[in-house]
Amino acid sequence: MARARRSSSARPPVPATDSRVLELTRQLAVLLGEHGLAEVEVEAGGFRLRVQRTAVSTAPTAAAAAPVPPPVSVPATAPAVPEPVASNLATIEAPMVGTFYRASSPTADPYVREGDVVKEGQILCIIEAMKLMNEIESRVAGRVFRILVENGQPVEYGQPLFLIEPQR
Repeated sequence: MARARRSSSARPPVPATDSRVLELTRQLAVLLGEHGLAEVEVEAGGFRLRVQRTAVSTAPTAAAAAPVPPPVSVPATAPAVPEPVASNLATIEAPMVGTFYRASSPTADPYVREGDVVKEGQILCIIEAMKLMNEIESRVAGRVFRILVENGQPVEYGQPLFLIEPQR
């Protein structure tokens, strides 16, 4: 549910059907979903827009009462657990939710590649969060063992990004 309110000022109120208001409402609704927010409010130039997520009640349906099919067996060739990671590797994790970029621009070379030797504090990647570019630095010196995220992929807080083999 979105409501547009206008505080008192000399300018006439903006109609709720104004395409700019509708577009801003859509963008705020996307932010709600992406970041798991219940409410977001924007105020600029005396115009205030609040978008709230409301709980949707769902009535039980006949489909919900349908019997659940038995689980499908997994073939023996499929690995049950992810590839084991050597205990000596340092994991660089995402410090925020955002979009992972390996380079400063689409035409630039990546900051690092697998096998590169990095110093402590060296920039490994960028995470874009709310139109801000945040440089992610290595917290250890060593060799980039594996890059775990694809360029342009969304990342979550705490998600492993790089495995680095520390220098001895």
